Amino acid sequence: MKVELFQDKAPLTVKNFLDYVDAKHYDGTVFHRVIGKENSDDGRDFMIQGGGFDGATKKEKSTKAAVKNEAGNGLPNARGTLAMARTGNPDSATAQFYINVGDNNFLDRKNARDGFGYTVFGRVIEGMDVVDRIKAVRTGTTEFESSDGKGGYEKGRLPNVPVDSVTIKSIRRATNK
Repeated sequence: MKVELFQDKAPLTVKNFLDYVDAKHYDGTVFHRVIGKENSDDGRDFMIQGGGFDGATKKEKSTKAAVKNEAGNGLPNARGTLAMARTGNPDSATAQFYINVGDNNFLDRKNARDGFGYTVFGRVIEGMDVVDRIKAVRTGTTEFESSDGKGGYEKGRLPNVPVDSVTIKSIRRATNK
């Protein structure tokens, strides 16, 4: 896959993402939440989420401080866009990201139930066929270890996890030649 990042629309988020890229944080992580029409309860395409869990240990990777939500940038959660995953706290995004595999305007600031939305910061410009293959994999519920926020881990079961791991080998900056 090749993505384009929107530094002009989401400067804090793009810097945050590239800091993780440069630190090789994403190497060996898995897409741990995959929801496409082929494996969803409602038959809708939604998204594929990754960047947080080590594929070998099934533990959540350590992250740096969260980044401020920039969902008010006017970029929609449209098919093929990259956005930051977060908790219920609007300013809680760290390393996890998702790729929209359908148009998800309910995640945009203007439509979000919480009034904040999810920050779009890029889009796939090559490789949507790969994204579409990932969103169609068979999924189930799997045990992972998540950060407990106190330096330890707690076991939990995550739904919508690919039965056969989909691992991110690496994410690197493209060189302009």
